Amino acid sequence: MTSQVKAARLEERQQPTREALAEAVYHGEVAALCDRARQLQATLPAAEALATFLRGMVDHMDAHEGLARTLATLMADRSGVLAEGSRALEQAVTDLVAAAVRDGAVRDDVGAGAVMMALHGIGAAHDRPGWRAETDDVITLVLDGLRRPL
Repeated sequence: MTSQVKAARLEERQQPTREALAEAVYHGEVAALCDRARQLQATLPAAEALATFLRGMVDHMDAHEGLARTLATLMADRSGVLAEGSRALEQAVTDLVAAAVRDGAVRDDVGAGAVMMALHGIGAAHDRPGWRAETDDVITLVLDGLRRPL
């Protein structure tokens, strides 16, 4: 085997796989969203932070729809990585909801899991005609449903 062939094989082995690159992108996206949640929680009233984050999630889904599909395809066999990211996002939403509950702005009988289910439903319906307008309505519905009764 020539030294050029050996060098080419070594370089090939050192290149990350498409799946590894997808995983790195996914981790980066989740980290950015979680950082955004913490930033909003630190700088805005709790109810406003929650609303801003949820609307920002919709913006993120809309802007990165193609990326989401690509990542889902490339990471189909990495369910543990996807679950880890989902847990991190759910914790970010949990923290935002808990802060709004402490402030008395939202009900204490609806958990972050229900909010996450709404976000998952929004993401799954992305191909629906009129998705963006309806998504804004769903977020408004979620926020109104969370609001503490007068």
